[in-house]
Amino acid sequence: MDGKGDIIATWMKKHRLIYTGATRHPFILNIRDGSIDISSFKRWLAQDYIFVRAFVPFVASILVKAWKETDDSSDIDLILGGMAALNDEIEWFKKEASKWGVALNSVVPHKANVDYCRFLESLMNPDVEYTLAITAFWAIETVYQESFAHCLEDGSRTPEELKETCQRWGNEGFGQYCCSLKNITNRCLEKASDDVLSKAEVILIRILEHEVEFWNMSRGAI
Repeated sequence: MDGKGDIIATWMKKHRLIYTGATRHPFILNIRDGSIDISSFKRWLAQDYIFVRAFVPFVASILVKAWKETDDSSDIDLILGGMAALNDEIEWFKKEASKWGVALNSVVPHKANVDYCRFLESLMNPDVEYTLAITAFWAIETVYQESFAHCLEDGSRTPEELKETCQRWGNEGFGQYCCSLKNITNRCLEKASDDVLSKAEVILIRILEHEVEFWNMSRGAI
């Protein structure tokens, strides 16, 4: 420890506005208050299926970086567990799509989705340090956890047919997983150079921007 403290907490205060924009987006608030347009939900479902399939090789690349760079082997166990869960997640998307009548094989990725996937691909480059990749991983998972957990809190009027979706990412176990990712990320950031810290902060902002655009797209924004 070199006295940098909880870097993520510092970033959360500094970038509170866009973080709130990503985790309390109108798409999420519409689910929470029961006013969601089901066509928006179906659009999100189809596009997120495409995103998750692109997310798998991204997480695999983090696993390789961890194997080469981490000073704590338990990182690998956590990332591997996250990868294994993605297989279940993809099957869940297929099941949900069938339930809602969404033909996944004919879905065309929206520009917001293509841009986000390309950004993930840029982080898969072997030259991108583990610290930067794990920062992105933590941020992506945490946005979903905080967003969907909000739809399960007291006072929410989330439609019954969408509660399983919210439970998938908003459950306590996934919250603990995100906390573990946060601890790894903070540990890496504490040891990082100022240059890497600056890059990691930019990556966090970019992730939050992409998340907002993804929600916008789900609501039908161009």
